[in-house]
Amino acid sequence: MDSSDSFFPDKSCGKLRRDDFCRLLDRATDDRGEEVPHAGRGGPARRGLRDHRDPLGPRGEAAVPGDPRRAQALRPGRGGGPPQGSPRAAGGAPPRGSPPSVRPATADGPAPGRRRGGEERRVSRPSRTFAPILLAAALFVTGRSAAGPTDDDCLACHDDPALAREDGRALKLDRTALAASVHGEAGLSCVDCHADLSSATEFPHEARLAPAACEACHDQPGAERARSVHAKPGKDGRPAATCEDCHGAHDVRRGKDPASRTNHFNVAATCLGCHSDARRFAGRPGENGLAPANFEDSIHGRALEKAGLSVAPNCADCHHPHDVRRASDPESPVHRTAIPSTCGKCHEKILGHYSEGVHGTAMAKGNPKAPVCADCHSAHEIRQVDAAAWKVSVVRECGTCHEASLSTYRDTYHGQVTALGYARVATCADCHDSHRIFPEKDPRSAVSAERRLETCRKCHPSATAGFAQYDPHADPKNRRRNPVLSFTSQFMKLLLGFVFAFFGVHTLLWLPRSAVERRRMAARRRGAPPSAPGPEAPRKEEGR
Repeated sequence: MDSSDSFFPDKSCGKLRRDDFCRLLDRATDDRGEEVPHAGRGGPARRGLRDHRDPLGPRGEAAVPGDPRRAQALRPGRGGGPPQGSPRAAGGAPPRGSPPSVRPATADGPAPGRRRGGEERRVSRPSRTFAPILLAAALFVTGRSAAGPTDDDCLACHDDPALAREDGRALKLDRTALAASVHGEAGLSCVDCHADLSSATEFPHEARLAPAACEACHDQPGAERARSVHAKPGKDGRPAATCEDCHGAHDVRRGKDPASRTNHFNVAATCLGCHSDARRFAGRPGENGLAPANFEDSIHGRALEKAGLSVAPNCADCHHPHDVRRASDPESPVHRTAIPSTCGKCHEKILGHYSEGVHGTAMAKGNPKAPVCADCHSAHEIRQVDAAAWKVSVVRECGTCHEASLSTYRDTYHGQVTALGYARVATCADCHDSHRIFPEKDPRSAVSAERRLETCRKCHPSATAGFAQYDPHADPKNRRRNPVLSFTSQFMKLLLGFVFAFFGVHTLLWLPRSAVERRRMAARRRGAPPSAPGPEAPRKEEGR
């Protein structure tokens, strides 16, 4: 197919051949509206106009510098060359001796460009201005034809609702969605994204086109995604997630658009499109890809979905929009060492308290066992801290590190009540604080000697100094910390052992004596004579 022709044989599509523009360039209009051929005095500018039919110029050079593709498209035999019927197209040349600015006479009359009587007629100034404009228009349209099909060409097939792949997926393009997309607003065409169509000459094109290279325009997001876990191929060989999976294909909208898949309130639903499918993560025991499915029930998910709070975080706020990495990657924003700073982007005050406390200090010193936000609050199932279920469960969470303290706490009234599922008693955070946790000897600690009474009075307003001497973590096994309790505990254990031993021996000694007495009483019952019957009582006479 000629590169200068339309991509469809029907010329009613509105496309003009290059030859049509060449014919337009052969004529210009003077200031009186008469059509006259171009004629000049042979200067450089005149030669440029005179040689417009030969895009390679007088020495075979491209008429448009720096555009070899356009020059190739205009070569003779590839849709270019002079119009049919011209002397140059016929292989001839202008007669020798003809002035360069005057065309030879024809059989029908005097030479074009001369008035009758031999007087030469010059081209007017409007004609000189109009000719380069026509030349630029011709080259522009010819270049567009060689660059690939237009959107109308693509929609000639992709506007058909019956067009579909072999697997049944529809290939119809929604014109309205494309026009409303960010690419439609920018005026991009199909070949701007589907670059392999620019070299296509036969239609319908190949069954599958190469994926659109979004990074050609979006270089920074493309480089970030290339480092992410989404760029790694899955079992089927394709990336775990593509740009289309998150942003859409032809309906890409700006992030601030409420209908956009990447809108702040829609990001969670977009991510859950994959992370709620168990089949995607089957056979991957080391990945907790289904954990985000619990996000909707968390305090963050409810704040987004129910309350509509724009300050509530979504998946991208914690995991990054494009550079998504595994939690085990040190560069990940959800790596164990980075979680406090990630959460601190929103919870700035809490981050300050955590950094001052023993947990934040231990993490800053490089202790890998130091707890972070996700250890106590979880990653995706974050609950409201005043909920009874969370207050009871966080006691067990503290016990995963402080096993001895949990054991002594369970021995107290507070611990036994929380073990039954009731939260209207003191828990770990009620006494030790939630984030500003300090050692007991630190005056800033809520359980220090200076502040203990103040802490107790939060629940017991009438508490006295003696009341505050109560030790909720008294350990009878720790003689150094609780010597009296340790001695008392040991004494009671010895006393209990002595009592059980004494009465155990007493019981053992009584058993033989009891057996002898049982045999003696049984023998007495067997050797005793039967008792004699007593005299009968006199009967009364009948009738009396």
